[in-house]
Amino acid sequence: MPTRYQAIALDLDGTLLDTIADLAAAANAMRMEMGLAAIDPARIASFVGGGMASLVHRALTDDHAGQADSTAHEQGLQSFQRYYDQMLADTSRPYPGVVAGLNAFRDMGLRLACVTNKPLRFTLPLLEKTGLAPYFSLTLGGDSLPEKKPSALPLLHVCREFSIPASALLMIGDSHYDLEAARNAHCDCVLLDYGYEDIRPLSADAHCGSLVEVLDFVKNAG
Repeated sequence: MPTRYQAIALDLDGTLLDTIADLAAAANAMRMEMGLAAIDPARIASFVGGGMASLVHRALTDDHAGQADSTAHEQGLQSFQRYYDQMLADTSRPYPGVVAGLNAFRDMGLRLACVTNKPLRFTLPLLEKTGLAPYFSLTLGGDSLPEKKPSALPLLHVCREFSIPASALLMIGDSHYDLEAARNAHCDCVLLDYGYEDIRPLSADAHCGSLVEVLDFVKNAG
């Protein structure tokens, strides 16, 4: 099927996998260890996207713009990582349409990369445990490169690894981090509306309800 895209980069949390129950369980275990009350998992969902260090700041302060002091943050980060290691894939599963969409992209001959702000030490086993690892010929975590999304660097790295121009890469995500990374790299971006951020105000190239729905956008991109 003719399309101008040669590769697709996909975010992980809120795009490929619904991970919020496990993330929230680890965050609340961290809070309770540090003498803080548990908070609503839906609230924690709004803290996801900027990477693990950012999530810990927000979860500790219960504030999207919050910054814990350095000692508390270091203690919280170690605690969160310890709990998340234990809970990594207790309930995390691919969203409906993800496996069908990835199979269709692969059948079209598109190369696939997973580009997430989650540290690589959690990303790789999570992809393995949920059965998605074989789809990706390249996986970048938030600590794989000197900069993470919304920097252009991860997507430009994908382009270099795949030997393609930025115009041939499509970014699929669920947040402003994904959109800004794509815009900074001069890539197109499709946002999925079931993730952890309200994407309605964001001017992506398309808003879709599933990866299967993204197929039509890809096939029509001549």
